[in-house]
Formats: sequence, structure tokens, C-alpha cells
Amino acid sequence: MAAPMGRLILQSDWDNVLGKANESTWITFKTQIPPSTHGKLTSQGASSDGIPYVTGSDGFAVQEVTKKTISVLYKSDSVELTKRFLAPQLTFSTVHTPGKIISCVDTTPGGLGVSADSLGKLRIWQTSNGEVRRELEGHLGDVCTCRFFPSGLVVLSGGSDMQLKIWSAETGKCAVTLIGHRAGIQDTAIVDRGRNVLSCGRDGTARLWDVGQQECLGVFSDCGGEVNCCSIGVPAVVCGELGQLESPPSDREVLTEGKLLLLGCENKTLQGYGLQSRKKVFELPTHDAVNCCCHLSDVSAICGTQDGHVTVVDYRNVRVPLKEWKDTRGPILSLCPLSQGFFFSAGDGSCCYVDSQGETTVELTGSDCDPIYRVSSDGSHMYTCCRDGLIRKYNLSHAGLTS
Repeated sequence: MAAPMGRLILQSDWDNVLGKANESTWITFKTQIPPSTHGKLTSQGASSDGIPYVTGSDGFAVQEVTKKTISVLYKSDSVELTKRFLAPQLTFSTVHTPGKIISCVDTTPGGLGVSADSLGKLRIWQTSNGEVRRELEGHLGDVCTCRFFPSGLVVLSGGSDMQLKIWSAETGKCAVTLIGHRAGIQDTAIVDRGRNVLSCGRDGTARLWDVGQQECLGVFSDCGGEVNCCSIGVPAVVCGELGQLESPPSDREVLTEGKLLLLGCENKTLQGYGLQSRKKVFELPTHDAVNCCCHLSDVSAICGTQDGHVTVVDYRNVRVPLKEWKDTRGPILSLCPLSQGFFFSAGDGSCCYVDSQGETTVELTGSDCDPIYRVSSDGSHMYTCCRDGLIRKYNLSHAGLTS
């Protein structure tokens, strides 16, 4: 996973523009060291099935084009780079109040989405058409995180009101409220099917909860400051093991054995804990505050930082990063594993797929430089939520990707 040689940037509404004859979009090859190379893609008209015929200029060539995808090659004396751009299949503008920031989103293969906006509105909607089905009322302030339980019928949310809530997606009623954090909740994770859940927040802790009895089972407090994100996985091996138990776990603690908890912290570290032992097993310095983290496989994890670095960690040697690089992007805001790679979204409005070889092969378009705060997959589609108040849906098969 070498440092990128540069990136291709395409006009955000290229699909609408190139659908018309004799119209052009701009495209740029940009590196961290100027100058950049600018060119145009021009539609020469469309075939009988509505597919445009597009030509490029200034070293840019179109390799393949459909109504929603375009593959572009940039070639110079020293560089040859190809990327496929994927336009949204659908754009939902009425899930939330127009113009309000959408801060988090999650989706389920069962056809439901959940998202929250800057007004504190938490809503469940249909992924087929964006129709709002339920409004989840009860948080007192911003909702910072929301996600479905594996069943797809229950939602977990956390917010600036320090409350963790569990909702029925079928009725919209709050069944459980978990209280214990002393500052806003930033992220959550679900253990197995959801008898236990985990939350982390600005109070510098992560907390393991028993949903049934609405009790905190354990606190991870040796984090050194605010905890921005968390993820739970099952590693094949971790350098230094997962820590020894000081006492038998509660019988309310279910399937925590053998699991690794990742915490991304404001103090520029990615930390790993034995979920059952509560012991810290590694602490990896990063370039800046860690905004997002996730398990990539049973031997690796990834995290994204405020200064735009992506770091890959190998559990077999957690003392140093396996790979890390910084593209010419803004802060890395979210991560979503898919197939053998992952999607990441950034503060400059870009959202890209990185394959198993570390190559950025696909980019989702639509955002015009507005930050994309979260990206989610239901297995066949990707969904993004953005500062511009829109939720965009992308067909993964159009990009040759599957879950």
C-alpha cells in the first residue's frame, strides 16, 4: 500500500452534465506538489440506449462510460492512473429538513435506514425511496451516532445529552435508556447479537452495558482523553494477548471472550483493549486525533485521522503501523469495510473505495466539497450522509463491487 502518486478529481455532477450533447465537465490530476493538470471531458452525444459518448483532453481519456459510471485514464510521461467514478442512483432530500446537516446514517439489508440531523431529529426511513417511517423522539440535543442491531429491527443511538437509547424500529418507541456517561456520546458498538453494547464519549471513557438490566458492566477509563470512536472485532492473534481476568465476568456479560476493543482517541492514539479483561493491550501513536476506526480482518484494523492520514495496523505487530499514507484530502471522517477492502469518507467531500492491494479504485461523486460524515452499506448499495443535507444511494454492482 504505497503512498498515492496523486488523485483524479471529477466535477461532482458529471453524470447530469455529460447526459447532454456538447457539454463538458472539468477533471483534474492533483498531487501534493503543484502544479496540477486540468482537462475536460466532453459529451459528443448519446447512443440509442442513452449512453453518452465522451472524449477527454490534456492527457485524460475515457475508458468506459454508462449513465452512472465513468472510468478515466490519466497518462503522462511519468504517471499512469485510472479511476472509476460512480454517481448516485438516488438522492434523498426529504428524509430531513432541507439544508440541515446529516451527521450519521446506518442501513440494513431489510430495507430500512436510520439517520440524524443537526436539529437533533432521528428518523427511520425506507432505503427504496427515502420515505420516512418513524421519528424517534427522546434525545435532548444532537444525536451523534445511530446504528441498527444485527436483527435490523432495533436501533442504538447516542448523543450530546449523555444518553444511550435503544429503540424499536417497528413502533418507534424507546425501550431502554442507558445513563452513565458524563459528557456526550461519540460512538457505539454492538457485541454479537446485542445483549451487550458499548459506547464511548467525550468524558474519556468507553462503557460496556447490559441491555436487559440497563446496567454498566465495565468502564474503560485509561484512555488519556476524549474517545471519538470504537469498534469490536475477533482477532486471530494479538501481540501481547488480550489481558488476564482479575475476576470471573458477570453472567450478564455475553460473548465478550476473545474480542478486541479498538478505541480512537483525541490524544492521537489508537488503543486496543481486551473486551472481557478490560486490559489495554496496545497503544499506537498516530499523526492526529483519530476520528474513525474499524476492524478490517482478523489480522488487521484501520483508522483515519483529523489530518487526513489512513493507518493500517497488523495485530501480529502492533508496535508500528503496517502501512500509512496521506492523500490530498481533508479529515478522514468515517470507514466502512467492504469485500476485501474498505470505503472511507473525508472532509473535502470525497468518498473512495480502497481495494485489497491498497489502490483507490472507485470514488463516489455527488458532494460538491461538502464533508461526508458517514458511509454505510446494506450489502448491495452504499449510502452517504453529508453536510449539504442529502442522503445519497449508490449501486455497488455498477462499480463491480459486492459485500
